[in-house]
Amino acid sequence: MKKFLDLGLQPLANKYLTRKDLIIKRKEQFYHLEVGFDNKTKLVSILNKVSSQKMFDNNYPYRSSMSKTMTESFKKLSKEIIKTYKPKLILEIGSNDGSLIKNFNKKNAICVEPCKNLAKITKKKGFKTYAEYWDLKLAKKIKSKYHNVDLIYSANTLSHIANLDSVFKSISYLLSDNGILIIEDPSLLECLKRVAYDQFYNEHIYVFSLLGIINKIKKHNLQVFKVEKLKTHGGSIRYFIKKNLNLNIKIHNSVKKHLKDELNYKMNNFKTYIKFGEKVKKSKKNLISIFNNIKKKNKKIIGYGSTAKSVTVLNYCKIKSETLDYFVDTTPNKTCKYMPGTHIYIKNYRKSLLDDIDYIFLGAWNFKDEIFKKEKKFIKKGGKFITHIPTPKII
Repeated sequence: MKKFLDLGLQPLANKYLTRKDLIIKRKEQFYHLEVGFDNKTKLVSILNKVSSQKMFDNNYPYRSSMSKTMTESFKKLSKEIIKTYKPKLILEIGSNDGSLIKNFNKKNAICVEPCKNLAKITKKKGFKTYAEYWDLKLAKKIKSKYHNVDLIYSANTLSHIANLDSVFKSISYLLSDNGILIIEDPSLLECLKRVAYDQFYNEHIYVFSLLGIINKIKKHNLQVFKVEKLKTHGGSIRYFIKKNLNLNIKIHNSVKKHLKDELNYKMNNFKTYIKFGEKVKKSKKNLISIFNNIKKKNKKIIGYGSTAKSVTVLNYCKIKSETLDYFVDTTPNKTCKYMPGTHIYIKNYRKSLLDDIDYIFLGAWNFKDEIFKKEKKFIKKGGKFITHIPTPKII
């Protein structure tokens, strides 16, 4: 694994602090965020990994149901799955608060969610839920009770697990011979094109490419047969995967096309990643310059969406409360707390909080369209947004 990016010392991205934490000066855990490229597998991953137990605990704050974009995407996909694949039994790895699985019959659905606060939500809704980490031991436990599973789905979860061989071996073991695996995660190609270095943080151990996925799953007798590009999370890919022995499903043209796109972008070449690292340094310099120029004019800036992504940006660029007055967010587990590392306060979103604001930094830049629709009044009165994607600028 060859290093191409150094984002400095970073806190755990989803460990928001309380007022008490700051008063007693509770020590935060920091780690060195470096990113590398494996020339053999073509996988991109962070080099210094944090244990799953420290990241995914009983107070995990991310809730997929808080995003209208995500819930609509899951609803649309669920209809397609039911219509196309008609699964008798579906299993979701990383079911979060049930945004996808709620679209399925409780009798035919299994949830796997190691964060106990989230697992409680799907349990309460009547879904069979395993509050455990995904591995072969759990796959064997599920198989002994339910036999094989027809469809396994996972969104923005498999890239959080360090041991991918264990992940795909367990999936292959549990999946029926004609079964389908559907996974979706941020797209490495989009990440590189947009200079979206904030896709890298402690939970995103990998940012996947089709090249990397193909190389990783082939030894587990799995094969990608279709890919779909998604707008979610700033550009994602949905991979449709089957077992090699399933000859009924033909390889869709989308696989060849996307592979060509990745090779045209030279994603199999380390030099591409070195260039990306240089673009990130330039992005940092330009973003700091924008903030400094605005503050010189005594204008007020706040953050919108206290995301894990924004934690990477703020800590890398050393932007603190002297620059951003506060963040606004709607997520209950984040509001009235402080951002990891920078300790910027997070207020519970109210439209009136934007009344005397001049500029808003888009922490949740991947939901830009949704936010712009919501904040027409702010834009109409002359309010402006700051983004760092694809290059730092004022919108």
